[in-house]
Amino acid sequence: MSTEINFRYLSEPDMIEAGVGDLVRCTDVMEEALVLMRKGDYMMAGENGNSHGAMITFPGDPEHEGMPKDGPDRRFMAMPAYLGGRFGTTGVKWYGSNAENRAKGLPRSIHVFVLNDRDTGAPLAIMSANLLSAYRTGSVPGVGVKHLAKEDAKTVAVVGPGVIARSTLETTLALRPSIDTLTVKGRGAASTQAFVDWATATFPQLTSATVCESIEEAIADADIVMATTTTDAAGSSAFPYFPKSAIKPGALLLLPAAARFDDDFLAGDDARLVIDAQGLYDAWLEEYGAQAYQILGIPGSHWFGLVEQGVLPAEKIEEIADIATGALPARRNDEEIILYSVGGMPIEDVAWATDLYRTAEEKGIGTVLNLWETPALA
Repeated sequence: MSTEINFRYLSEPDMIEAGVGDLVRCTDVMEEALVLMRKGDYMMAGENGNSHGAMITFPGDPEHEGMPKDGPDRRFMAMPAYLGGRFGTTGVKWYGSNAENRAKGLPRSIHVFVLNDRDTGAPLAIMSANLLSAYRTGSVPGVGVKHLAKEDAKTVAVVGPGVIARSTLETTLALRPSIDTLTVKGRGAASTQAFVDWATATFPQLTSATVCESIEEAIADADIVMATTTTDAAGSSAFPYFPKSAIKPGALLLLPAAARFDDDFLAGDDARLVIDAQGLYDAWLEEYGAQAYQILGIPGSHWFGLVEQGVLPAEKIEEIADIATGALPARRNDEEIILYSVGGMPIEDVAWATDLYRTAEEKGIGTVLNLWETPALA
């Protein structure tokens, strides 16, 4: 029996050729992954099997020469997972992040992904993962758009025009070609206008794109609202605030980043609460305790905190997989406001990486590299 091990290296151009930017396909794969997770056919890190990953952070004033100093988005992180079903693979996304990268013309975070055989543990592929990560991040909200957004949606609002907003907007427009109007609220005038310029140049379906002075103005007529502002170290008091009075009846709010709502709105009959997967939020509460929402900003972590406090009934929080499979209804009427919280999980990276790897194998994309002919130690 051969002991030779080869693996496929996929550069960023290789990933593009394999279809990493096919957002409709990616949305379908994310839906499949979330359904598998709902069935329990997965494992992530930690004793609870649901951890987002393991992170290295640094002190604000290191005592050792050469040790990195804490700063905005300064960290290293490993996100491992196994996903079953037709995927049947294990993988890990590994990245370093530093906001100062942008001054060097580099992305804030630089990602690689390693995909492994579930039986031997041998590497199947090592791939550039910035686009992998960005597009799966946009496609998990896309599962919500697919099942919960109005079919004839016309207006989309972006609150927080950054990297997450780009992939989420691209996915949303691919799934709802009826959208022709964009409103944007950002923190800085220059970056907000740059986002609007990019969107109008990239998406011909947009006939109107407007920079707004307030969240209320941006979301007033929006059928789909994207809250894509990064978490503020000051905590929830600094998160973008979405008053119920400003939200259009029938709107879908995509929440993959920091956002704040009134608790009585969340607990009442006017808001339908949907999450990507409960296991992630349970793990965050276990790892971060009552501060999970303050640290992470993801609205769903606050919802489960309200459940623990007895403010919110647990059954009010629904999982998108149950909607995708028909166990729960999709949009019940044209007036209901739906909040869809998305945390991001390594099973999603494994799913999209596996799909792209198999495309690359089929089409001969990338470079096959040899690990060994026979192992020196066995």
